[in-house]
Amino acid sequence: MITAALVGGAGYIGGELLRLLLGHPRVEPVAVVSSRLGGKRVDGVHPNLRGITDLTFCAQSELSRYDVLFLASAHGSAMSLLPELADRAKTVIDLSGDFRLTDPAVYATHYGAEHRSPGLLGDFVSGAPELARGELRGADRITVPGCMATAAILALRPLAAEGLIEPDVMIDARTGSSGSGASAGEMNLHAERSGAMRVFAPAGHRHEAEIAQACGVRPSMTATGVEAVRGVQVLCRATVRDAVDERDVRRAYRKHYADEPFVRIVAQRRGAYRLPEPKILLGSNFCDVGFALRAEARQVLAVAALDNLVKGGAGNAVQSLNIRMGWPERLGLEFPGLHPA
Repeated sequence: MITAALVGGAGYIGGELLRLLLGHPRVEPVAVVSSRLGGKRVDGVHPNLRGITDLTFCAQSELSRYDVLFLASAHGSAMSLLPELADRAKTVIDLSGDFRLTDPAVYATHYGAEHRSPGLLGDFVSGAPELARGELRGADRITVPGCMATAAILALRPLAAEGLIEPDVMIDARTGSSGSGASAGEMNLHAERSGAMRVFAPAGHRHEAEIAQACGVRPSMTATGVEAVRGVQVLCRATVRDAVDERDVRRAYRKHYADEPFVRIVAQRRGAYRLPEPKILLGSNFCDVGFALRAEARQVLAVAALDNLVKGGAGNAVQSLNIRMGWPERLGLEFPGLHPA
């Protein structure tokens, strides 16, 4: 059994991570940091954990030494926190956007600020098991990709790696309100969000840089907030190269994902769930990927869906930890989702 501490435990990602860790047979979460809720019970903020834990929030200054430290704080804070907390755990897993990009200049372009710890960027391994499983074994610094970026990368990478598509890709992402975080502002009040389909970051979305870095494509991405709490679905439109047919596309996905425990190929000709649908993935660590091809027009639509708080965040962190420790990847992540939901 290893010990774990969590910084940023009052948010949605923090709560989801705590839920997974409390059910993990080889991890004991012993400290949960919140700068504003010190001394208050964790289950007061995360009511689904009532009867599961008696943990209370603590201050960062109360942290001791642990086997693993999770950073689930807001974007821009982890790069300042890490130098202060690096000696508190051998393994650090960051769920913010601070260490996802390897080039500080690219970070500055997409996040609108200079990186405050650029010398640490090279220390981190991507917490995307399907891309970096070998590097994750023994990694002491892990950075978990963004939720919409994870979905788009898993949809596009097999096609790009096999040379089946041209580099210019259009990505239409849809996300539920939990993607805005527990402290989202006025625009995410229920009265403002309910019934709306709000396009945000209509040009130059920051996840474009992650997708380009992982897949070697030139993405143009928009994101829309939809009437859901959880879930991400991405529609990726690309031009296929000459003579590419449906068998080539399906073969590429099978080659890359045949042995992946949490990626399923869902591309059927009929049925209510013939393409990836986030509704049936809620609470699970699965990402479903699928496609539709118009060979005569040389167009492919690659689709992926996941729960933004699990495979798009906390679940990927736990899966990466399992790999890091040499444990079975499914450990603590067995929940398959619900239907109907």
